[in-house]
Order: sequence, then structure tokens, then C-alpha cells
Amino acid sequence: MIREKPMSAGEISENFDQNRPAVSEHLQVLRLAGLVTEEVRGRQRVYHLRAHGLTEVSDWLVPFRHFWKHRLSALDQAMKEETK
Repeated sequence: MIREKPMSAGEISENFDQNRPAVSEHLQVLRLAGLVTEEVRGRQRVYHLRAHGLTEVSDWLVPFRHFWKHRLSALDQAMKEETK
């Protein structure tokens, strides 16, 4: 969502079943993690994506991706052998 354009917490919460305070809590966590920035516009807070923070997360996940890719390939092979 905010990858395409910055949005307020209210605009973001319209896309979820959660109430606005719950969405604001999630945005706070993302802000503290450095994944979004917050811009104050009058009484509104507008959130911007910090894409380079996601690169760090992606880099951290690399070993896990390799592990699960290998494990899922092994599961796929085992299931194919069992159906023969």
C-alpha cells in the first residue's frame, strides 16, 4: 500500500478489519524497526515506506529461504515417490 504512495494511519486502516488504534500500534512497531517513516502534516501522521530496511530483512532471511526451499523440494520428491 504505502509502497505506491504515502498514506495516513486512517487511510491504511480502511484496508483492514482492524480498528485504527490497532493499525497505529503496528505502524509504531514498523517505525521503531526503521521500516517506515512518519511525517506530521497538521493533525495527521503520514507514513512512508523505507525500502532499504526491507533489504536488510530480505538479507537476514536468505539462509531460511535456502533451508525451506531444500526441505520443500525433499517433501515434493517424497510425495511423488509415494504416489507411484
